[in-house]
Amino acid sequence: MQWNVLFFVNSVLLGVGLAMDAFSVSLANGLNEPDMSKKKMFTVAGVFAFFQAVMPMIGWICVHTMIQYFTAFEKFVPWIALILLFFIGGKMIFEGIKRNEMDKPKVGMAALLVQGVATSIDALSVGFTIAGYGLTMAMVSALIIAAVTFIICMAGLVIGRKFGAKYSNRATIFGGVILVLIGLEIFIKGIF
Repeated sequence: MQWNVLFFVNSVLLGVGLAMDAFSVSLANGLNEPDMSKKKMFTVAGVFAFFQAVMPMIGWICVHTMIQYFTAFEKFVPWIALILLFFIGGKMIFEGIKRNEMDKPKVGMAALLVQGVATSIDALSVGFTIAGYGLTMAMVSALIIAAVTFIICMAGLVIGRKFGAKYSNRATIFGGVILVLIGLEIFIKGIF
């Protein structure tokens, strides 16, 4: 593969495709926490961007070193995403139903890390897509994917905060439903 416009376009398109799950989760996080500070918004988007960059690189490394182990693990990816997102989404739904109006739910760092892994685990397979790249090109592609993810997640957080402030508990329930549906979508795509 050569450095050309097509390389950058492909990397941006990979970033957009991979960021859709992270966008939905960012939207849910914004709905869940409508008073989220700008600093925390940057942290949330940064965590998603980090995982969206790291996972393709792990996939790239697997292709170049231990592909037989990765293919054995690949069948578990949909199950892992389903379990993680069902757990987080179910917890949000439960909190939205049980929460008092005075309670203000927050997206904790542990939940954010789980969300980051769950939404980017399918990005491991992008390592196969970029396997023809050298190390430098793979890293640049991963950084482009991270930048695109960051921007898309910030948009999701802003939209989620706007609607979350208006709809409070229902927004938390809706955000949880979004996470559960994303888990189902990843699972169904991965199984079929």
